[in-house]
Amino acid sequence: MSHIVTVQDAVTAFADFMEPTNAELDAIEREMPVILADVELLDAHIVTLDRTPTELDVRRIRRARRRALAARVALLNRTAGANQSGGAA
Repeated sequence: MSHIVTVQDAVTAFADFMEPTNAELDAIEREMPVILADVELLDAHIVTLDRTPTELDVRRIRRARRRALAARVALLNRTAGANQSGGAA
């Protein structure tokens, strides 16, 4: 006979000490333009799941893909600029 017991981790999964740190929240804030652009791209794809994409749908997907790519490039440029050393090697 096996006994059913509660798992302590499941009970305390959302305890106060498990909140995101300020550094994690800052990282999310920096990545928010990429997240929103990806959501927009996903929305554009979802619209076309149950039908053949029209020319307008194709343009919307193309624009959303470009915005997502531009947001990723901007994030990479910001992080690369922050990681560069100030002096000559």
